[in-house]
Amino acid sequence: MEESVNTFSGALDDVFRLEEKDWRQYSPLTLAYLGDAVYDLVIRTIYVKGANCQTQKIHQKVTALVNAKTQARMIHALLPELTREEESVFRRGKNAKPYTKAKHATMREYLDATGFEALIGYLYLQKEFERMNQLIRWGIGSLRTERAEESLEP
Repeated sequence: MEESVNTFSGALDDVFRLEEKDWRQYSPLTLAYLGDAVYDLVIRTIYVKGANCQTQKIHQKVTALVNAKTQARMIHALLPELTREEESVFRRGKNAKPYTKAKHATMREYLDATGFEALIGYLYLQKEFERMNQLIRWGIGSLRTERAEESLEP
């Protein structure tokens, strides 16, 4: 699977003559902009490949995971697993001054989600697809654990 993703990424670079850059120097909001799209595509792909069903049902499942509140919960569960470099990218994204406001989340959740998206964008540009997918999988798993714990409380 890694090879096919690398082939996709390599094909983009080849066809459009894109150069490698030092992605650490990029604006965290630029990384978050890309990370938002990449994360959305990963989650949509998971659900579409999981079952062929109505797009409305897929959309409901996807939007439950692709929103600021959920992303903020995921990144807090992932923080102990991040490398120093990953944590640095997250913090830069979280501390950036966004041009938009949160619609359905607190400002803290929105900023944490921006940091999460910056991290996803960074890992994507670094072509660290296996690590990116691993963190997303762990993040989704943390939500399942969280829901199980909530259901046990009175």
